[in-house]
Amino acid sequence: MTRTTITRLFFGSLFALIAGLVLCGVVAALAFGTDVLIMDGPDVVGIQSGAMASVLVALVGLAILLMSAAAVAIFIAWIGAIVNTADLPSKTCLVVELVLGLLGVAFVAVLAYVIGKAGPGEAAAAGRGGTGGLD
Repeated sequence: MTRTTITRLFFGSLFALIAGLVLCGVVAALAFGTDVLIMDGPDVVGIQSGAMASVLVALVGLAILLMSAAAVAIFIAWIGAIVNTADLPSKTCLVVELVLGLLGVAFVAVLAYVIGKAGPGEAAAAGRGGTGGLD
C-alpha cells in the first residue's frame, strides 16, 4: 500500500468521523428541540412515535454507519503503515506504530506515519532526487 493511499484513507476516515459526530449532534439537538424525547426532569423516559422520530432514528443509524466506516478505514490504514514501516532498516517506527495501535490509538499511530518523514520510499527517493516518498 502506498503512502498516498494510507494518507487518503487517514483523511477520509477523519472526515467520516467528523461528519458522523456532527450528524449525531444535529440529531440530538433536533430530538430535544422538537419534543420527540419525553423528559422527566433531566431523564429521558420515552420517545414519542411519529415521522420525526423515525427520521431521527434513521439519521442516527447513518451517523453510526459513518463512524463505523471511519474505524474500518483507519484500521486498514494502520495495517498499511505497519507493512510499509516493516521494510525500513531501523525498526523504531515499526515498534512505535505497533505499540500505539495495540494500545488502541491507531488513529494517533497513522497520524504519526502520515506526518513523519520515515517511510519506505524516503531514503531511495532522496538518493535519486525524487519526491521524498510522496507518490
